[in-house]
Amino acid sequence: TYAPKLILLDISDINCIQDVAKEILNCYGCVDILINNASMKVKGAVQSISLELDKKIMDANYFGPITLTKAILPNMISRRTGQIVLINSIQGKIGIPFRAAYAASKHAAAGFFDCLRAEMEEFGISVSTVNPTFICSYHRQPAPGNWEASIWK
Repeated sequence: TYAPKLILLDISDINCIQDVAKEILNCYGCVDILINNASMKVKGAVQSISLELDKKIMDANYFGPITLTKAILPNMISRRTGQIVLINSIQGKIGIPFRAAYAASKHAAAGFFDCLRAEMEEFGISVSTVNPTFICSYHRQPAPGNWEASIWK
């Protein structure tokens, strides 16, 4: 058994993910199970959400999990074992009004991990996607008219 080690990671900061993955692999030697369970969402009309915020949502919900997965994957492939889990959302299957960026990021993640599942079969690596329905999560209440602050984490 290994002593637990806390490693902080902002999944939306793509530039730091490789270093965090290296730190984890240097500490433990391998990752048996990778659970991608970070997410960010915003609620608002498409025309009210800035492109910058759309990009932040994509970084956290799509590029973050795939970047971390790609950083850990070579180790799993070389060992020919491992499990990768994406905790996604039902909105990765169906979109609802006022969640365009969130739904788009979850659709993209679902597509990526569906393809990954097929590719990893020959290496004995299991890839799963979980699509829960609506859940209660931390929410910062925005000031009126301030959609940028309407981020759920």
